Amino acid sequence: MTDNTRNAHTEDKVQASVLLLEDDETLADLLARVLRNEGYSVDLLDRADALPSAVKLARYDVVLSDIHLAEGTSGHDVLREVRATTDQIPVILMTAYADIEGAMSAVSQGAYDYLAKPVEPNELKRMVGEAVARRRLAGTEVKALDPRAVLAGNAAIVGSASAMLGVYKTVAHVAPTTATVLIVGESGTGKELVARAIHAKSPRASKPFVAVNCAALPESILESELFGHERGSFTGAHAQKRGLFEEATGGTLFLDEIGEISPKMQVQLLRVLQEGEIRRIGAAETVKVDVRVVAATNRDLKIELAAGRFREDLFFRLQVVTVSVPPLRERKGDIPALVRHFLARHAERLGRPTPRVSPEVVEALEAYDFPGNVRELSHIVERAMLLAREGVITAADLSGEVTRAWQGHAAVTGGGSLADDWPTLSVLERRYIDRVLSRTGGNKTRAADVLGIDRRTLNRMFARERAGAAGGTDAEVDAELAKIEAEEND
Repeated sequence: MTDNTRNAHTEDKVQASVLLLEDDETLADLLARVLRNEGYSVDLLDRADALPSAVKLARYDVVLSDIHLAEGTSGHDVLREVRATTDQIPVILMTAYADIEGAMSAVSQGAYDYLAKPVEPNELKRMVGEAVARRRLAGTEVKALDPRAVLAGNAAIVGSASAMLGVYKTVAHVAPTTATVLIVGESGTGKELVARAIHAKSPRASKPFVAVNCAALPESILESELFGHERGSFTGAHAQKRGLFEEATGGTLFLDEIGEISPKMQVQLLRVLQEGEIRRIGAAETVKVDVRVVAATNRDLKIELAAGRFREDLFFRLQVVTVSVPPLRERKGDIPALVRHFLARHAERLGRPTPRVSPEVVEALEAYDFPGNVRELSHIVERAMLLAREGVITAADLSGEVTRAWQGHAAVTGGGSLADDWPTLSVLERRYIDRVLSRTGGNKTRAADVLGIDRRTLNRMFARERAGAAGGTDAEVDAELAKIEAEEND
């Protein structure tokens, strides 16, 4: 970067103004300090009903708001008020609860983006800088996503772990477009659910969603299934048949396990994506199709490219947008919500009451790595429901793999009953804090909410523990607290 470019970039920041809404005074000061150090002008408010008039609001380049504000107001109120005034100011929302409703609704209703707490300073600076730059490059015009997307209904994706936030935001951004999407992830992670969410949040939601598992069919049958055939084109073709591309006209075709298709099928699929037309087997004429393609794979297609098993041109056509779905072992904080979801779903399907779940069931599930991911959890919950007695699922109703992993985890961590080791109150306190942090994916702000304390009190507990290991005084505790807060703000 040249000196002139650097000076121009700094000049843009100085000229840019940020309106920050946050009711936690300590956090508001920290966020404001980060932005001011970057050269932005920052004004602070703590509630949505304190927003300035339209004329005064227009001078801000970015509005940054927490979801939960003072006086019962929220970041969604802020977004509605700003959008009622102008669609030209980017609105970035922050929350400790990275749930799908918040992420997808906020972006679909016109939020520029979504930040999960605790806010990383570098991510904050990147996002605000990008919002300012995009607004100015677009001639101070920021377009909201199609509001119809949020009316398409809730997608059946469950989870609020930070690992899922990127999935939700990408779905919200890409759904209203016509872009081809490639969904990658291990088997059982829920790639088809993501594909259905993209369809449900798109303008094509009222049209067909057609899914096919490319790995489940031999090449000759898959070709006929996708493109159709004419009568007499091969033995057994007694009538003309429309293929899935025609069945999905106006809607979405989901090609699962795309990495398994043959070289011949890769060529034919590439032609459809390039030309927007198909040729039935045995036909002389082509047929135009209007279909959005969403593909999924559990393979690393870059490895398949290097091995010569997958065409590079098709790969680039498919991965216009890529969504990476995390495995369940990376989002174990979602296990309680997923268990509730599967209990309700299986109870409805089986026509029986939803059973209660004893606390050790979730503890045992969280100790298991789930090689089969969310699909495996669904099977485990269904099995436990069928084995449960008196309407209660206990650890005894879980599979042997789960209980063995739980027992192994307890042995490694030194877990046991109260009568086994008689821990002190401080040890019990720390065990409980560690368990809450595990359930919240390490999110201190959310953990503090669960514990009924503020984040600074939680940090002081850690500081007291660190200082106590060295026989620390109150002054040393304060010093350790300052170090912890400095580490979080780096």
